[in-house]
Amino acid sequence: MYNQRPVVHNPQPPSKNIIKVTGEGEIAVQPDTASVNLGVVTESKELIEAQHQNSIIGKKVIDSLIALGIDKNQIQTFDYRIESDYDYDQGKQIFRGYKITQILQVKLEDLSIIGKVVDTAVQNGANYVANIQFTIKYKEAYYQQALALALKNANNKATTIANTIKVNLNPTPILVTEVRDTIQPFETHQIAFAKGVSSTQIEPGQLVIKAHVLTEYKYHSING
Repeated sequence: MYNQRPVVHNPQPPSKNIIKVTGEGEIAVQPDTASVNLGVVTESKELIEAQHQNSIIGKKVIDSLIALGIDKNQIQTFDYRIESDYDYDQGKQIFRGYKITQILQVKLEDLSIIGKVVDTAVQNGANYVANIQFTIKYKEAYYQQALALALKNANNKATTIANTIKVNLNPTPILVTEVRDTIQPFETHQIAFAKGVSSTQIEPGQLVIKAHVLTEYKYHSING
C-alpha cells in the first residue's frame, strides 16, 4: 500500500496581463460623541466603612453631574472592585486595609462640556479620571466615502503603471477586495489622566477614517 498523488488534468494556466495594486482612502471627521470614565477610590481598614465612604462620594459625584444637565441614563457603572491592600516588611505581608473602586462611565453629546464634567466630578470627590474617548455616530457613512477614495486611488495607481509600461488598461477592475482592520482607528481616541488630575480644556481634534482595498486590473499591449 502506498499513497499516490492525484493526477491533475488540464491545470489552469497562471493569469497573465494583470496589474495588482492597493488603494488607500481617508477622511478627517469632527467627532460628535464622547465618553469618560470617572472613578471614586476609597480605603479603610474596615470593609463596611470603605464601602460606606465610597457610596456617599459616588452619589455626590453622580448628583453633581446630573445638576450639570447630564441625563441619568448617560451615567452607568463601568466597574466596581473590592481589593485587599497589603504592606510588606522584611518579606512579611501586613494587612493594611480594603480599597473600594467604583468607576462610572459618562456618555456625552455636548463635547464642549467635557472639561467641566471632569472638573465637577473631581471637585465632588472623584479621584480617578481616564479613557476619554471621542467617536462619531454615523461612521459607516463616512467609511463609504473613504472607500470610494480608496478605489479611485487604486485606479490612479494602475493607470500610472499602465502608462509607464506603455500598455492599455481596462479601467474596470476584475477583482476588488476590501480590507478592514480588526480595530477601527477612528472608533476610539483616548486621553489618559493621572489619578486625581483634571483639565478644563480637552480638545477632541479630528478622527481619521481609513479604507483600504486590494485590486486587480487586466491590461493588453497597445498593438495587441
